[in-house]
Amino acid sequence: MGLTNTQTNSEHGEADSRRISIDAFFAETVIFITGATGFLGKVLLEKLLRSCPRVATFFLLIRPKRGQSVEDRFKELLNNPVFDRIRSEFPDTMNKIFPVKGDVGLPDLGLQPADRDMLIQRVNIVFHSAATVRFDEPLKVAVNLNTLGTDRMLDLCRRMTNLISIIHVSTAYSNADRREIEESIYITEVNPYTVIDMCENLDDEMIEIIEKKMIGKHPNTYTYTKGLAEQIVLSKGRGLPIAIVRPSIVCAAYEEPFPGWIDNTCGITGIMTEIGRGTVRSIMCEESLVVDVVPVDFVVDTLICAAWQNAMQNTSLIKIYNCTSGNMHPITWGEFGCLVRKHAIESPSKYVMWYPGFTFRTNKFIHAIMVATLHYLPAFVVDLILRVQGSKPIMLKITKRFERAAKTGQFFAMNEWKFHTGNMIELIKIVNESKEKDQFDLDIKNMDWDVYLHQYMLGIRKYILKDNLDTLKHARNKLSKLYWMQKFTKVLSTFALLGIIKCVGR
Repeated sequence: MGLTNTQTNSEHGEADSRRISIDAFFAETVIFITGATGFLGKVLLEKLLRSCPRVATFFLLIRPKRGQSVEDRFKELLNNPVFDRIRSEFPDTMNKIFPVKGDVGLPDLGLQPADRDMLIQRVNIVFHSAATVRFDEPLKVAVNLNTLGTDRMLDLCRRMTNLISIIHVSTAYSNADRREIEESIYITEVNPYTVIDMCENLDDEMIEIIEKKMIGKHPNTYTYTKGLAEQIVLSKGRGLPIAIVRPSIVCAAYEEPFPGWIDNTCGITGIMTEIGRGTVRSIMCEESLVVDVVPVDFVVDTLICAAWQNAMQNTSLIKIYNCTSGNMHPITWGEFGCLVRKHAIESPSKYVMWYPGFTFRTNKFIHAIMVATLHYLPAFVVDLILRVQGSKPIMLKITKRFERAAKTGQFFAMNEWKFHTGNMIELIKIVNESKEKDQFDLDIKNMDWDVYLHQYMLGIRKYILKDNLDTLKHARNKLSKLYWMQKFTKVLSTFALLGIIKCVGR
């Protein structure tokens, strides 16, 4: 694969970027957002409403889903707790938001002609974050949504008559088949449009046969198709005011909209949830490696400031920002895990099932044994008890779901990447020199990992487990009992093991 030379320059733009503030830049603009119903999209919309109050209008691309109409999903979005501050402090700004029926997985984004014409005439700024983030998505689906969806979006952007900035949200792992990643677009051997043609013309069985060969050293279809999408941006985005932001592992908020805010159990959050409940005892991971995690509010501030700087710099180059933590403020998996366990014990949930504690392992065989004895066997026993009590057995189902998620994430826990951050550092410097540096924090070095993971675990407790702080005393009493139960179990197991050895010795 090759490397473009279009994103590595940083010699321009500082003087231009000082001419207009971020708030003034967004004033009276019309913004179009895809993926607004997702975790990142919600926080982006909330931050723009609160920090850029002079935005004229927001149009959100929303598709019908699982029996819900666009209007139903839009109402559900606006009622989300993420907008509590907006409803309290700036209630009128919610009237600026309008849904547009569409789908990045359909030709022409599934837009009605009237809606398409309206967007073409009115939109000034585009944030394209819609994507499937499922690691096990079939290649056809991932290509259609992540790669071809980007192509469809750029077709629309090319027709927009008043466009001043586009931000394409990618991932730092779009080139996960490499170990050192610059802020550049890497060219694959197979052209993205060739992959699209294959997915459109070959049947599912044939695609499944060639999928592993096509994605090569990529761990999954997600990272592969996001890399292809970047190449689409490079070719079709030429001449457009476009930049790419590549966040690494996007996790709970550090400060905004609320400390620890999270609304899903994907990836690391799901693992942290089960660590806190004591149901996870063994994890496949190389603890000495750096884990590259970025709070969602740092990512959102980067998106907003990149859109501003993108228009200010007045260049045809496509800037890429590796929005990562490993290069500037690293933490290892071992350090991360210790802090998670510490705060799981300090702030337990009433749903804790065993005393929190786990081991990182790199030996797959030993890990498999531990999973069978420490994950599946206890889950089976708990389900038996639930059946006897007349309740619905759920622990085996939860354990299986967790194990599937853990297996898809093993690649990231067993490998490490070096992300170059020259453009990101330059953007941080420019924003810090502006009058709005207190409004937009892009510098990951300002974060305290201990404080963050304390807030993260409280966020999981509050937003995921729906467990209020008034149960904390009860949860700590329960945890204390589980602690002594664990000690008793260890002593009992030791005597049992000695007894077995003694019997075998005879």
